[in-house]
Amino acid sequence: MKALQIAASGMAAQQMRVDVVSNNLANMSTTGYNARRAEFADLHYQQEARPGTVSAQDGAMLPTGVQLGLGVRPAAVSVVLAQGSLAATGGDLDLAIEGKGYLEVTLPSGASGYTRDGALKRTGDGLIVTSAGHEVAPGLTIPADARSISINASGEVYAYFIDQVQPQLLGQLNLVGFTNEKGLEAVGGNLFLETAASGPALVGTPGQEGLGTLRQGYLEESSVDAVREVTELIKAQRGYELNAKVITAADEMLSATAQVR
Repeated sequence: MKALQIAASGMAAQQMRVDVVSNNLANMSTTGYNARRAEFADLHYQQEARPGTVSAQDGAMLPTGVQLGLGVRPAAVSVVLAQGSLAATGGDLDLAIEGKGYLEVTLPSGASGYTRDGALKRTGDGLIVTSAGHEVAPGLTIPADARSISINASGEVYAYFIDQVQPQLLGQLNLVGFTNEKGLEAVGGNLFLETAASGPALVGTPGQEGLGTLRQGYLEESSVDAVREVTELIKAQRGYELNAKVITAADEMLSATAQVR
């Protein structure tokens, strides 16, 4: 009885759906986090009679045929790209990206990573890094005697000194865009890696070439919609229960068949 395997695939799909929802809810407070959505596709079909074939009984063409589906399979877990709300922090090194784009960081392996988490810090040497200590490209250093710093919407970083009226330009923060942002590989720690699916990293100035702008003193909050996620959770739970009932019904049918004498 194929219903057992079909319903089992449905239960596995709904369990995966719950896993995705639980991860979204767990990251409701993660800076710059975008919700994920589980996507599914139907499995192969057993062709008992193909549509359009000629019936052997009377020679008529079958309009629909007999196609028996064999269940469901995971197709993708895609990122729902959405701008999170901006929360004011007042921090000199807190940056929110308004629009598209990622900050580029240098990983310990020397490879480039990308993040929308703008909660930046500085080391004892004044180097601007992420909360995990990854250097933010292009590797700007804040002088120890700087009174404060200012970062404008275009990414220009200025330092103010006690004995100077005019600020000193330290450098330029860039943003990186991708042709297919959903193709980035998530590696945890609010970091993404470039893949063949995402396309190459396109470095540009904030506010130009379709990239967003930077806003100092703000952080981008998670874009997770709690109401939507709870709704998805209820639907997944209901779907899991219905597939479980199918297995129970199929088991009872097999028991009845075994008792036939």
